Amino acid sequence: MGKDRVKKKKGTFLIMIGLLLLAAALCLTGYNIFESKKAEKISQDALQGILDGIAEQEENNTYEGDVEYEEIPFYERFPEKEMPTIEIDGQHYIGILEIPALDIRLPVMGGKWSYPKLRMAPCLYTGSVYKDDLVVAAHNYNSHFGQLKNLDMGNEIFFTDIEGNIFYYEAAWLDVLAPNQVEEMTDATDWDMTLFTCTYGGRERYALRCIRQQ
Repeated sequence: MGKDRVKKKKGTFLIMIGLLLLAAALCLTGYNIFESKKAEKISQDALQGILDGIAEQEENNTYEGDVEYEEIPFYERFPEKEMPTIEIDGQHYIGILEIPALDIRLPVMGGKWSYPKLRMAPCLYTGSVYKDDLVVAAHNYNSHFGQLKNLDMGNEIFFTDIEGNIFYYEAAWLDVLAPNQVEEMTDATDWDMTLFTCTYGGRERYALRCIRQQ
């Protein structure tokens, strides 16, 4: 009888542990969904602010100088220039990233990236679109970079800077890297743009390599 009681108590204990783990998993899933929806709302509000800013700038943009010289974009004449930003709700953004195949259109934050920023929108990690070494980081929310792994190579990707210049890319390669492979992540030897996010669980990083189309 004593052994049966011990087995029964042990079984009850294991069931309780299982229920607690299940509850924790459900809470974590619910929290992730909440964070994803919150980030989606912030991103969409910022996106509209950027679009309004670009439209206003194009409307007010006039030039009366050398037309032939002006046909060469400013960023091509001075590729080392910093990417311009627009301030929206206290945050600075460098442009808009579009991935039509995933139905994604997102603002990209400038300045020094941080985890609190990533909870709102994709962030500039290193580089510049003008120097063809842009690296953008984002969380794996479905509304952000969560579906990068499903993109077909050859799919189009667009980046529009704050001045309205549009840069065209094609997805070329998907790397799976360890979290400590920072040098490999930012290597700009062969790739003009890299988009990266962590896998679920955070053990690895997906790095989508892109080639700019002239």
